[in-house]
Parts: sequence; C-alpha cells; structure tokens
Amino acid sequence: MLAIKFKKIGKKHQATFRLVVIPRRSKLNGRFVEDIGWYNPHSKKSEIDVARVKYWIGVGAQTTPTVHNLLVSQKIVEGKKIPVHVLKPKKTKEKA
Repeated sequence: MLAIKFKKIGKKHQATFRLVVIPRRSKLNGRFVEDIGWYNPHSKKSEIDVARVKYWIGVGAQTTPTVHNLLVSQKIVEGKKIPVHVLKPKKTKEKA
C-alpha cells in the first residue's frame, strides 16, 4: 500500500518537507515512488502538483494526517481536517 508523506529536508531548525509517494511501511529516507511537491512551514509556501496528488489518491494511496490537513487547507482535497495531536486524559491515583 502506498502513502503520501512528508520527507524532511533542510538544515537544523529550518526544515522543509517534500511531498512524496512512498510505500507505507518503508523508511522515510528510503526510496520513494514519486516526488509530488514541497512545503516550507516557516514561510507557509508550497508547490504541489495537484493532478498527481489526485491521481495517487484515486489509485489508492493514503495520506498521513498532517499531509491530509495541508491538502484540505489548500482546497486540494475535500473533507474535514484530522486532529493530529489528541491529548489523552491523565490518570489520577485514587487513595483508598
């Protein structure tokens, strides 16, 4: 199964990301099938090949939650954003 993920590139504290189509269980810095864009979180700039994203999603590639949220915010994909960091309730110790 294929997935659309972010691949981290750039210097320390100045990370930018490439959008790549990669087998779901492979290493992130390993070989990828196709490079379909890039995203800079500091300047909020990106360049994404919309036709290729829609093609890969149509073929069955799944997006990670963060990539999905980026695609929704740029109106490439329809739908709601997925919560990425969900806080779990802390367990409290009860003394009897």
